[in-house]
Amino acid sequence: MSQRELVILGTASQVPTKQRNHNGYLLRWDREGLLFDPGEGTQRQMSFAGVAASGITRICITHFHGDHCFGLPGVLGRISLDGALHPVDVYFPASGAVFYERLIDSSAHNRQVELEPHPITGNGELPPPGADFTLRAAQLSHPVETFGYRLDEPDTRRFVPERLRELGLSGPVVGALQRHGEARVGDRTVTLDEVSEVRPGQSFAFVMDTRLCGGVYDLARGVDMLVIEATFVDADEQLAIEYGHLTAGQAARVAAECGVRTLVLTHYSQRYRTLDQHLADARAHFDGEIVVAEDLMRIPVPPRR
Repeated sequence: MSQRELVILGTASQVPTKQRNHNGYLLRWDREGLLFDPGEGTQRQMSFAGVAASGITRICITHFHGDHCFGLPGVLGRISLDGALHPVDVYFPASGAVFYERLIDSSAHNRQVELEPHPITGNGELPPPGADFTLRAAQLSHPVETFGYRLDEPDTRRFVPERLRELGLSGPVVGALQRHGEARVGDRTVTLDEVSEVRPGQSFAFVMDTRLCGGVYDLARGVDMLVIEATFVDADEQLAIEYGHLTAGQAARVAAECGVRTLVLTHYSQRYRTLDQHLADARAHFDGEIVVAEDLMRIPVPPRR
């Protein structure tokens, strides 16, 4: 059975607290490990979470504010130290290329890991070499150029047993249908569409540091899991607008309008000692599954529909 889960490495925003580390989110997807926004302390949080840096295959950076990227040098150093032999694809806004170069060579070190940089210049699909999913980016609304990410597994087809029984189909002819899309049965040709239905692939979206904008909705539409910032509670909406962030209620409204299955709230301002109001604000707008993320949580990706 495939292993698909989100490991929460940090949930703070600009200032970490005693309970919340800076950002860090590891999506474990079968043989892949996608690390999103490694903030300061990510390497240590991975040790607490019991996940290996050598399992990271891709790193996705939304923007180059420190709480979303200061952990990159440590993570790369740890990958090298652990002897990972595979290349690591790194995605980031092209406008921040100078910061990327500074981060990956910020100290005297012997980097062994082979990095494949993918600067993002606009909305659209990104190259995911060797992946069995698509990866794309959409621009968000923040004081510096910021991109969110979406991962989609291709749809497949599954046989409908009732339809097979109605036509008396079993054994080798079913295999032929699967391989060729049709099979001759008696005096007629049966097509795969007649006896199967589409099974949607799983999907995941990551939205961080943004006001409400078209990119948020584009990334969130119909996803199984939406990880989205909820820096402020609804009572502080004006602050959210001023600083380029979302409230918990705004994030929940996006989830409701887009048909999200599991909503994961994170990236909380240090001003909030508890997160009860975040949950209350979100619940007022979204009746699906809501996870108010906490450091070191593991959240399974919802099973395929």
